[in-house]
Amino acid sequence: MSAARAVVLLSGGLDSTTCLAWARAQGFACHTLAVDYGQRHRVELEAARAIAARSNNVEHREIAVDLRVLGGSALTAAIAVPKHRALDAMADQIPVTYVPARNTILLALALAYAETLGARDIVAGMNALDYSGYPDCRPEFVAAFERVAALGTRAGAEGTRFRIHTPLMALDKAGIIRLGQSLGVDYGLTHSCYDPAADGAACGACDACRLRSKGFEEAGLPDPTRYGSSPNRGTGCVSS
Repeated sequence: MSAARAVVLLSGGLDSTTCLAWARAQGFACHTLAVDYGQRHRVELEAARAIAARSNNVEHREIAVDLRVLGGSALTAAIAVPKHRALDAMADQIPVTYVPARNTILLALALAYAETLGARDIVAGMNALDYSGYPDCRPEFVAAFERVAALGTRAGAEGTRFRIHTPLMALDKAGIIRLGQSLGVDYGLTHSCYDPAADGAACGACDACRLRSKGFEEAGLPDPTRYGSSPNRGTGCVSS
């Protein structure tokens, strides 16, 4: 019997790469999907391609949906990316790096891809702990989208039950990194920084960099991230 197919949203970041490794360990035949939505950290798309090429998945696809025409986010408009935010403030405020409806759009594309493949499983890296306050990373959102998938697709109307797997939902960054290590993930291939240098080096000070650095520190593992020449990334104080 052939393995069940799954669509894995692969951004090229730490979380989605761990999800891909998890899906493979579960025995899924993985079809990875990256979305070029006009993000300023476009180097993550290159990372996704490299990760997919080394992951022995079935196919890697990239879809362009330019959200820069809508703006409203530091990742898609000329808005400064916040730096040096207090770690305890990241889950209490929705920052300007929130991209309006991004995960709704990404899951809709993954759902469309899954339906064309005859797949019923989607794997995504949403996380309710170290998630920078994004409302579309909560389990309630994922459960609601599963209902949308059941009601809004031909496959759903014909009885297919789509399942959105979020294996990282209850893990902090350290837990995600430990899981990935157990699955053989090479985190040196991944990219997390929201505001990288022209050569792709991480800034070390945005929310994504700080949460990533904190995760490696708490996991007791070396951080393979390539930072710029003067990374101010410590986790002990607000100005780190």
